[in-house]
Amino acid sequence: MVFGFLLAGALIGYLIFSGLSGVIGISASPSPTPTATSTPVETSSTSTPIITPSPETPAASPSATPTPYPRPARMASPEYGMQAFLWWRPEVGWRDLDLIRDAGFGWVKQIFAWRDIEGAGKGAYDWSRTDRIVHDARERGLNLLVTVFNAPDWVGVGYPGGGPGRHNGYRDFADFLSSLSTRYRGQVRAYAIWNEPNLSREWGNNPPNPAEYVALLHVAYQAIKAADPGALVISAGLSPTGTFDATAMPDDAFLRRMYEAGAKPYFNVLGLHAPGYKAPPEMSPDEVADRPEYGGQRFFAFRHVEDMRRIMEEFGDGAKQVAILEFGWTSDPRPDSPYYWHAVSEETKADYLVRAYQFAQANWAPWIGLMSLIYITDADWTPDDEQYWWAITDPGYPQTQVRPAYERLKAMPK
Repeated sequence: MVFGFLLAGALIGYLIFSGLSGVIGISASPSPTPTATSTPVETSSTSTPIITPSPETPAASPSATPTPYPRPARMASPEYGMQAFLWWRPEVGWRDLDLIRDAGFGWVKQIFAWRDIEGAGKGAYDWSRTDRIVHDARERGLNLLVTVFNAPDWVGVGYPGGGPGRHNGYRDFADFLSSLSTRYRGQVRAYAIWNEPNLSREWGNNPPNPAEYVALLHVAYQAIKAADPGALVISAGLSPTGTFDATAMPDDAFLRRMYEAGAKPYFNVLGLHAPGYKAPPEMSPDEVADRPEYGGQRFFAFRHVEDMRRIMEEFGDGAKQVAILEFGWTSDPRPDSPYYWHAVSEETKADYLVRAYQFAQANWAPWIGLMSLIYITDADWTPDDEQYWWAITDPGYPQTQVRPAYERLKAMPK
């Protein structure tokens, strides 16, 4: 999944619930090397025809520039968002954007994979899908949060797995963002710069390096602000984990080192990921850390967000808001799944999601901004996909089937 938080903690919890707690206990010490989860990829079904626009001739800007819409520098506390998968099939995207709007949510989060836009070579842009997505979100009055990551192969040898590359790779990324934010000046509310750089698999299979990420964030911020000063730049959502080795770095340690490397001037809003695991959203990190049945470490709490907020304040950055770029609870019932130990029912998922928003509104204002939950499903996911169990809708098209969480969130006062 996009917020591919590491499974070290999940595996520990799984072992506890399998009767092995006497062999492997939970502690605050670094976890064993985990197996990372996968990033959701927008899939295409072999049984359903794919409808895609023909690629446009690359252009520097749209032929007609839409009128910019109001984009306040500060978010309401909170604001409500959902992640969707709008890339491949326009008719599915239209349906899913309508679902978000009809639920009373004001934001849609969408991945703009660098490799899918400039994959053919430097400067060879295919804007066909991004033009459609920006237009369709605007048409429905939705704010668009674009998460940008996944480098094309031509960026450089030695940076596999979609990593950003170094040196000129950062310059290439800045050039891409300059073109992207120029094209959609006034149309995109916020850009999130990369995804989970505290995980090796999201950093080109290299060890996580906060200083390198800050260098990338620096050039990204400058490129976007030069082209579209009103757009918000959000730092990458960090994956909650207790693992500290070549595969991962705990999100709190990574954030602290980001500040030490000079990150403060280069983002408007701090991005975080906040999976709920098994605990209810109101449970404090202290209580979760004291209770093995909930994982036994602070990062297993939804309110671990508060730990991260304290680091911001420690570095004099408390005037900024926090955006939760991914959060949710899984209902995964598969006994062999590493998520099984912290699965909840669909009804409990619905209850916890509503309560998470209510808790944030009551306790985190004014510093909490966007809270974007996962997911409106990809239409082609199946129960074999772990992302399927985090979602609030069922896959498929043209049928539309929502789960209890969607109905509860739609009815929730906002």
